[in-house]
Amino acid sequence: MKNLFFTFLLIPILTMAQSSFEKAEQLFKQENFRSAKPLFEKHLDAHPDDRQTIEYLGDIAGYEKEWDDAMDYYERLVDLDESSANYHFKYGGALGMKALSISKIRAATYIGDIKEHFEAAAKLDPKHIEARWALVEFYIQLPGIIGGSEAKSIKYANQLLAISPVDGYLANGYIAEYSGRPGDAENFYKKAIEIGGSPHTYEKLSEHYEKNNAPQKAIETAKKSLAIHKRNTLNYQIGKVAAQYNLDAELGINCLQAYIKNHSVRDGVPIDWAYYRIAQIYKNLGKKQDAMVWIDKALASRPDFKEAKEERITILSL
Repeated sequence: MKNLFFTFLLIPILTMAQSSFEKAEQLFKQENFRSAKPLFEKHLDAHPDDRQTIEYLGDIAGYEKEWDDAMDYYERLVDLDESSANYHFKYGGALGMKALSISKIRAATYIGDIKEHFEAAAKLDPKHIEARWALVEFYIQLPGIIGGSEAKSIKYANQLLAISPVDGYLANGYIAEYSGRPGDAENFYKKAIEIGGSPHTYEKLSEHYEKNNAPQKAIETAKKSLAIHKRNTLNYQIGKVAAQYNLDAELGINCLQAYIKNHSVRDGVPIDWAYYRIAQIYKNLGKKQDAMVWIDKALASRPDFKEAKEERITILSL
């Protein structure tokens, strides 16, 4: 009877602990990290080696750009399970982000550990796409004097090619672009479109054209993607290029107005930027009054919009 009594006494305590973790996990999935964090911390106090909780807290620290905390959490995970490719990848990523946030001299001391953990992730999981992407970027961006190598970067890009051809072509395109070979980059991005045809593949090719002073090709690529994928962000992309390069004003205005009509927070670019781009197009056309209407809409939406303030001065001088 005594044991039964203690069993009934423990049931609500265990249920509360479970409910607390489940609530935290639900909040995390809703991206309500601020509310989830103290619940996870409380759960970790009671279960100091719970890997899932440690990983969630590491992810929250990363989201909040608290790289020291993220590093601590992910290092604990690696210590708990050195055979996990994902733990090595996340720890290497946190180390990398910390290195980017400090001086170059201090950052150099992180290079060995970043390399070690990314390469451990790739070795432990022959199909770990994110680790190989990280190594592609790591080796191509790192100066040769401290270990950078285009050949090593290409090695991991070609591993990606075997695992996921689209990622492989995108990675090779990225390397070619970074190394000043725009023709090769264009060909790789086109191959990625041929195989995958995702919005991202079209976006990379369009951005490549824009960077290499081929705005008309950038617009045509974005138009093809819009026709296939119907993504509202492409309306903004087309309008932006039209505004910046004074191309196809009618198309640019129509796309930007479609972007405004269908805008949601998921589109990423705030709606005031669409107002700003329409004002730019009207300025390019010499239509001062129309340009003023749209630039004032942008500033009414966001009074501290620096670029819009500067553009308004330019429009007033017409």
